[in-house]
Amino acid sequence: MRIGLLGTGPWAQMAHAPALSEHPALDFAGVWGRRPEAAKELAERHGTRSYDDVDALFADVDAVAVALPPAIQAELAPRAARAGCHLLLDKPLAPTVQQGRAVVEAVREAGVASVVFFTTRFQPEAEAWIAEQAGRAGWFTARAQWLGSVFSGGDSPFAASPWRQESGALWDVGPHALSVLLPVLGDVRRVAAAARGPRDTVHLVLDHTGGASSTLTLSLTAPPAAAGTAVELRGEAGVALLPDSAQGVVPALMRAADALSAAARSGRPHSCDAAFGLRVTEILASADLALNGDAG
Repeated sequence: MRIGLLGTGPWAQMAHAPALSEHPALDFAGVWGRRPEAAKELAERHGTRSYDDVDALFADVDAVAVALPPAIQAELAPRAARAGCHLLLDKPLAPTVQQGRAVVEAVREAGVASVVFFTTRFQPEAEAWIAEQAGRAGWFTARAQWLGSVFSGGDSPFAASPWRQESGALWDVGPHALSVLLPVLGDVRRVAAAARGPRDTVHLVLDHTGGASSTLTLSLTAPPAAAGTAVELRGEAGVALLPDSAQGVVPALMRAADALSAAARSGRPHSCDAAFGLRVTEILASADLALNGDAG
């Protein structure tokens, strides 16, 4: 599969470009970015070419991987799909439900495959754990904490990200928590409660179709010593804790590329496709409304 990269920022540099260039079954065909000089530098570093025209890149590849802010991804993903490119997307799918629906509709109409890279879903230990817990009935409640120190640690490469500064933890790490909880507890029937904590921290209570409730604490401004991730399930089977992963983000992204290739070959959608990404966006939008006091 010939694949191109859209984006040149920290996430593209530390995750996407290494994963695409190191993957033995991919032909890393090129890089496009909003800053041509950055695209040229990243492309040269990984032995590929840079593109000034994004449509020219679409015409030369079978698929694109996107490492761009959500609003830019939502603009370019439908164009790539209509050009016949399979899509390896980032989370969140889009900043609004309307834009997310436009991506899903373009994927459906073009008949291309899509995978949204929810990092935890492509880590082997977590993937196996989620499948095991999804096969067990009787979950009563769940607790998920996604606490980062992007804006409090002083040295995060993502601290200068405008969309993270504007949208905060709900939209940045909220998708990760939902990607773990939904396949185990079922879809979210309603956001039962939402409250703000320190700085960008948010607390959510969700009511799931499987009968369980979950609580989420999300932050990008936790003290570095308090940062970390934890998911705990409690129910008839006892207590289950999400295991740590021994692998970093690059192997996980390579597994996501494998999933995209498999979906493209088989025509069967992956469980983390654009439609799932849209459902996550819808839940985040409902939580956003609740936090702003506008939910019905």
